[in-house]
Amino acid sequence: MAGRGIKDKSIQPEVHGMSDKAAFQVIVLGNTGGPREDSVTGLLVRSTSTEWSKGSVVAVDAGTLLAGIIRTLEHHTSSSKDGRGLMKKGPFIGLNLPNMTAQANAAYIFREIIGAVLITHPHLDHLAGLAINTPLVEAGSGPKTVAALPSVISAIKNHMFNDVIWPNLSDEDGGAGLVTYQRLVEGGNPRFGLGDAKGYVRACEGLLTKCVSVSHGRCRQRYHPESGRHHHVGSAIFSPESLMLPSRTISVDHGDASIFAPVRSPRISVTGAKESSWATVESSAFFVRDAVTGSEIIVFGDIEPDSVSLEPRNKRVWEIAAPKVASGSLRAIFIECSFNNAIDDNSLYGHLCPRHLIAELKVLAAKVADAQQPSGSRGRSKRKRNDSDSAGETAGQVSPRSLRPLPHIPGKSRRADDSPSRASTARSGTRSRLGSGDNNAEPPELVHDEHTPSFPEPVDLGDDGPGADDPNVPENIKWADSTRQPLAGLSIYIIHIKDTLADGPPPGHQILRELRTEGDAAGLGCEFFVPKCGEGIWI
Repeated sequence: MAGRGIKDKSIQPEVHGMSDKAAFQVIVLGNTGGPREDSVTGLLVRSTSTEWSKGSVVAVDAGTLLAGIIRTLEHHTSSSKDGRGLMKKGPFIGLNLPNMTAQANAAYIFREIIGAVLITHPHLDHLAGLAINTPLVEAGSGPKTVAALPSVISAIKNHMFNDVIWPNLSDEDGGAGLVTYQRLVEGGNPRFGLGDAKGYVRACEGLLTKCVSVSHGRCRQRYHPESGRHHHVGSAIFSPESLMLPSRTISVDHGDASIFAPVRSPRISVTGAKESSWATVESSAFFVRDAVTGSEIIVFGDIEPDSVSLEPRNKRVWEIAAPKVASGSLRAIFIECSFNNAIDDNSLYGHLCPRHLIAELKVLAAKVADAQQPSGSRGRSKRKRNDSDSAGETAGQVSPRSLRPLPHIPGKSRRADDSPSRASTARSGTRSRLGSGDNNAEPPELVHDEHTPSFPEPVDLGDDGPGADDPNVPENIKWADSTRQPLAGLSIYIIHIKDTLADGPPPGHQILRELRTEGDAAGLGCEFFVPKCGEGIWI
C-alpha cells in the first residue's frame, strides 16, 4: 500500500490529512549495490504518527547516509542562500531546519533526528557511511545506537571500530563512546511486547522492530557465538577451484576475522559427503512496525534464494509475514534484486534476480492463501493445476528444489508503463515520489568460461521430499481463489540493484520489466517499484 502523493507546494491542511492515511514514510538515500559509493544501500524510516523530532527516524543500513541526506536537501532546498526554516517540499517536508546550508542541516538530521541505525549485515556497502559519519556524533548529546544481530555487532566491533580499520568509536573496550551497540535477539525478544507486537523492540520514536536471520550466500568463514569471534577456514569469496585465475585468489589470514554465521547442519553433497567447511553468510530481514496503527513493512538486507542456499532461511520470514499480508497489516517489502535474469545461478553470489524473487514471492503467496482459508480448512489444497498444464508434465520435469537451466529472458511487460517508479493505486491511495535521482545503466549479459568459480550443486530433494513446493511453486499452478490475488495490495520496492556504469537504459528498467511480466504470469497481485535515490515514499 502506498500513500497519496504530496505536491511540491506550500504545506496546506489537506497535506497532513493525506499523510495521515500512510503509516510510514521511507526516504531512499541509496538504492544500489555499487560500485558507486554515493548510492549504496541506505534507507530512513519514520512513523507518520510522530512529528519530526529528536530520535523520530531510524536508518536501515548505512552504506550511504550523510551524503544521501545532503544530496536530497540540496535538491529540495528552496534558497541557496539560506536553507533555514520549514521544508515545504521533498522527502523532508515539514521538517524545521535550523541551519543555512544543506551540509549543516544534514549533520543536524544525522545527530538529532536519526535515533538509531539498524544494520542488516556488515558488508561495506551497508556500513561504510556509518563509519565515516560517526565523528559528527561528538557534537551531539549522546551516542548513536547501532542495532543488529550478535554476529553483525561482532564483525563491526572486531573489524571496523577496532583502532585498525577505523578508530574504536564505540563505548566498549575503552572506545570513544560515540556508538553504543544493541544486540538483537534473532526472531524477536519474547520478553517484550504483547499480542501482535510480542517480540518487537523499540527502534525509534513510534517504531518497533524484530529481526529475522536470512542467508546471504556461503563462505568458508565462521562466526562462533560462544566466543563472539570469527575465524577464517578458507577463501573469503571464491571457491578453491584449480582453474581459478591467480589474480583472483585471496590471501588467507587464519587469525580471527570474518562476518559469517555458523552452519547449523552440515550440507550433504551430491556424492553424499559432508561439506562441513562451508558456512552461511548471515544477513537480516527487519520487520518494522508502526506502534500506533500496527502496520508493518519488511526491509531485507542482501539475500539469496532458498533454492540455491546452503541453509535455506527465507521460508521462515514468509511464514511470519503471511498472516500479516492476509490481514492487511503488512503494507510493503523492500528487497534486493541485484541482477536481471541474464545472470547464471553460479554468479549470484548470495543475491536475487527476478526469476528467484518471483519464486520466493510464490512461497509467500501460497502461505497467504493458506492463512486466508477458514481455520477448519487450512492445510487443504489452496491451489489448483490447469488440466492442460498437468497433461504436459513429464517425468523429466525439474524438481522445485533443483536448479533450473538458464531461463528464457522475458520480453516487454504487458504493462503500458515500464518506468521504475510508476505511481499506482493501492490500499488507501497513490504512492508518492518526492525526490529524484540518477538511475543506472543496463548490465551486459554475463559470459562464463572455464575460469569461473562454481559452488557445489544444491541437493535435489525430489518432488515428494519435505517442503517439495518450497521455495518455488511450479509454473503451472494457479491460485484457487480467482476473485482475489494472494498478494493484492502489497508493494514490493526493489533495492540493491547492481550498477554497470555503462551507456544504455538503467538496469532497473530491465529488472522491473521481468518482475512485472513474471509476477503477472504468476497471478501474485503485488506491485513492483524501483525507487530512486532521494525519493520519499509514503506507505
